[in-house]
Amino acid sequence: MAFAPGTTFGPYEVLALIGAGGMGEVYRARDPRLGRDVAIKTIAPHLARDPEVLARFRREARSVAALSHPNILAIHDVGQEGDTWFVVTELLAGETLRHRMRRGPLAWSEVVAVGVAVAEGLASAHARGIVHRDIKPENLFITSDERVKILDFGLARPEATADAAGAATTTSATAPGTVAGTAGYMSPEQIQAVPLDGRTDIFSLGCVLYEMLAGAPPFRGASPAESAAAVLRDPVAPLAGGAAPPSLEQAIIHCLEKNREVRFQSAMDLAFALKAASGRAGAGAVPGGRETAAPRVAVLPFRNLSADPENDYFADGVTEDVIAHLAKLRSLDVISRASVAGFKKRDLALREIGRQLGVATVLDGSVRRAGNRVRIVAELIDTRDDRLLWADTYDRDLTDIFAIQTDVALRIAGALHAELSPDERSRIHKPPTLDLEAYALYVHGRQLMTRHTEIGLRDSLTSFERAIARDPDFALAHVGLARTYMEAVVSGHLALPPHLAFARAKEAIARALAADDRLGDAHGIAALIRFVADLDWSGAEQAFQRALELSPGSADIHDYYGWLCSAMGRSDDAIRLVRRAAELDPLAHRTDVASELLRAGRFEEALAIAQRVMASEPGFARGHSTAGWAYLLTGRAAEGLAALERAVAAAPGSTLFLAQLAQGYAMTGDEVRARALLTQLTETSRHSYVAPYHFAYVYTGLGDADTALDWLERAYAERAGAIYGVKGSFLFASLRAQPRFQALLKKMNLA
Repeated sequence: MAFAPGTTFGPYEVLALIGAGGMGEVYRARDPRLGRDVAIKTIAPHLARDPEVLARFRREARSVAALSHPNILAIHDVGQEGDTWFVVTELLAGETLRHRMRRGPLAWSEVVAVGVAVAEGLASAHARGIVHRDIKPENLFITSDERVKILDFGLARPEATADAAGAATTTSATAPGTVAGTAGYMSPEQIQAVPLDGRTDIFSLGCVLYEMLAGAPPFRGASPAESAAAVLRDPVAPLAGGAAPPSLEQAIIHCLEKNREVRFQSAMDLAFALKAASGRAGAGAVPGGRETAAPRVAVLPFRNLSADPENDYFADGVTEDVIAHLAKLRSLDVISRASVAGFKKRDLALREIGRQLGVATVLDGSVRRAGNRVRIVAELIDTRDDRLLWADTYDRDLTDIFAIQTDVALRIAGALHAELSPDERSRIHKPPTLDLEAYALYVHGRQLMTRHTEIGLRDSLTSFERAIARDPDFALAHVGLARTYMEAVVSGHLALPPHLAFARAKEAIARALAADDRLGDAHGIAALIRFVADLDWSGAEQAFQRALELSPGSADIHDYYGWLCSAMGRSDDAIRLVRRAAELDPLAHRTDVASELLRAGRFEEALAIAQRVMASEPGFARGHSTAGWAYLLTGRAAEGLAALERAVAAAPGSTLFLAQLAQGYAMTGDEVRARALLTQLTETSRHSYVAPYHFAYVYTGLGDADTALDWLERAYAERAGAIYGVKGSFLFASLRAQPRFQALLKKMNLA
């Protein structure tokens, strides 16, 4: 029986019936505590009356709720209202993969994107011992912004384990010999009702991928029994040759091995094979077009084999310049410098490095410098089979270093069949500077800036200024200087009045463009200045578009452009741009992806990403702060405050993290500690600049809207902190209905 609008399940209020089936009904409902809509699935009474079914449902719901993966439908709550059991999940807009497939054949690039997203979601489930057991097009969902979600873990159960004697066992309550799943997608071992592990889901996903590419499932019969017999008996028909890469077809066929011992042994192996087959790094999104993806390459940090360890910066300069050259090419994706930096010691095999970076091809090299001579060895390697694609050794005078870097970049492009326009070829040949010492200082400054600390920013300014003193026309050094000043304003890590930082940034970027007006990075920072300092939204967007024309492979430009779209309330555009930045720089921009998801109200997805950032970078303050807010916004106050406290500990000089911690304390009812930190901020402001935006955080948390708005209006006047992003900030959500807040947005041309 359907429940009428207005019916409540615990704190949730039913808004409308979405659908119904044999398992129960699904409703759109409202969670008034967090101000968001959710989906509620009720369990059919005849199922809820079965104690065994109900016990399994509750146990499995708890297991799946703990997965917290962006490609798995998030479970928020499980409860009982009277005689009705229900489960609360995130509310999705879009269609199932089955509906998508009915509209016509899918491009092979879409097949890859869906496959990677599902495989990565399954890998997360399998890591926690959960097997889905019913992967099929009806249980895969494409959201309206083209993300992929795995639905309905209703048949899921803990995977088989081995007992002391080595025999397979399972902790599932499912009766022995029971067959559960969907005919035509079940694995041979599932049909035979033997204990299962994650490899059964790999077989089922292979059936789905085959059907997406071929237009028909690999195993068909006139009845479910005949379909099951075909799975056990019939060989897989070869896929018809076409536009899809042969390696993609081979990966799909490999999923469908009847013997699970020779199938892909893990979902992550399958995800890697799909990425490698197409050269893409899947991010859970379906490509909008049908274009062939650009080949991807990672330039690993060149190893310093010189006797002097000070030449590390010289080796880093070689790496940096080769990457910068390749980022100018539209027909090639190159992983950015920040993501490859962590692999300098080569602690992992190249195959594993390629897997983590989402590439099949890496450049491995070394530099040996002795006096005025340099020896560079470069090898381009296919990580899937350790095949050498190209190698060369350069023994040259030090003055030839930029010519060597240019040649290496061109040889990589040639080996990967990347087409170069005459303009791209011309810009690759242009050296950034003729002063090697100036270049080393620039590289050092870049490294210091990415630490995102007060000391790092101060030292990076010094390095850039020393580089400019040696070569006043060194455009990249001017860009680095401007970017550092902008980072100081936005982050608040450097106690510098905004008007002074903006003036210096504008002067530096003007000098950069005067020296080289075809430098994409310069146009990117110019765009950043336009919207952060001048609130010139249209001018900034034009500058970003020009920057991407010149440097289509720049992760930083995509990231900053995402900030602009986010500030303007264009959430979907912002998420696409920061995800693209994360593709180009997988280990550097994940925090920004999580932040944009928080601003879009997609808290569970943000939390999943933030948790991974915290685990991989325990000393990264922004990772902890982003995770902290993700925890708080999903109702996990203790974990949220602990993460915000770790952010303050990781960056003790930052008033940004201190203010956010105070806001967190206030929002969770600890006014004493919130006001103690407010006093600390006030004392700091007596001898050092503290952004008014940071004071606004605290007063918003304390519920003092008028004082918070006083500080926001002052932040607007000074262009302080991240005032440009106030419109969509979840930290100021409680102020949005205030007339003064709306008036502020109007002054900023954001109403």
